[in-house]
Amino acid sequence: MSLYRNAIWFLNGIHHYTRKGYEAAAKDFDKDLDVSVVGRSFMITGANSGIGRATAMAIAKKGGTVHMVCRNKDKAEEARADIVNVSGNTEVYVHIVDMSETRKVWEFAEAFKKQYPSLNVLINNAGCMVHKREVNAERLEKNFATNTMGVYVLTQTLIPLLQKSRDPRVITVSSGGMLVQKLRVNDLQSETGCFDGVMVYAQNKRQQVVLTQQWAKAYPVIHFSVMHPGWVDTPAVSTSMPQFHQMMGDRLRSVEQGADTIVWLALSRAAARTRSGQFFQDRKHVPAHLPLAWTHSSSEEIQSFMTQLETLARSFKNVGLHPDQGRKWFHINM
Repeated sequence: MSLYRNAIWFLNGIHHYTRKGYEAAAKDFDKDLDVSVVGRSFMITGANSGIGRATAMAIAKKGGTVHMVCRNKDKAEEARADIVNVSGNTEVYVHIVDMSETRKVWEFAEAFKKQYPSLNVLINNAGCMVHKREVNAERLEKNFATNTMGVYVLTQTLIPLLQKSRDPRVITVSSGGMLVQKLRVNDLQSETGCFDGVMVYAQNKRQQVVLTQQWAKAYPVIHFSVMHPGWVDTPAVSTSMPQFHQMMGDRLRSVEQGADTIVWLALSRAAARTRSGQFFQDRKHVPAHLPLAWTHSSSEEIQSFMTQLETLARSFKNVGLHPDQGRKWFHINM
């Protein structure tokens, strides 16, 4: 990324991604969230902290059944108790899954399909930013495993359940950082060059945008969207980007402001009327590339990306299965 592009992106962020950016955008918000979602079910990954917790709280207050997918049992149960106490909604359930453990994500999703008859909305919120290259049990780089592979496997496994449900939606929480990244199909797991955790995270977020666009084409019954919450004051930001967190200070958005567009995409009728596969910020679809950007990918690059994900996913899932089952489960119509 050039210094010029970096400067343009940061100046744009100061104007649009901060608390003031949200407050300016909110002046034009309609009352789209004056709704009840009693009887609808929502799965939220990373729901015990930050934006995920704020999203779970907002949905519970509207009467929705909430499935909190979390890594830490104690923190998850504490968050659940608070959500139930504040919202008065007892239909809040905890599922303990580490999204970086790819096979366990698949096992959880398969078990969920057998236990529950429907799922209306999946919110892929969990993410990580690891600054040193680490690999998981499947030998996948940890950021890629959590931010991309976990999202791919969970969503792809739950698509049949979503397709059977009324008004199904999938929302993935991305980042404005992806605007400075082009899909790197020859190095999805950051094996070459200097390892920069911030840029690896941004690359994963570009991968999520491409995934969302391809899913929208392949599964028209489901409404897919990807969004940027802005720069938000969360425990994850303060831990993974302490200098940025300190520099931005009070200019960072609250977790409720960061969650607002997720909740809007998950609950509102207006969101369902938008075109599937788009990138959103503050309840509006926005370009997934900067002006005059170099970040666009060719159809061949996108096909390569999807094929690599499918191959990786099949490599751990197919143990003990007939080969045709794996191909059917991970097939993406391009």
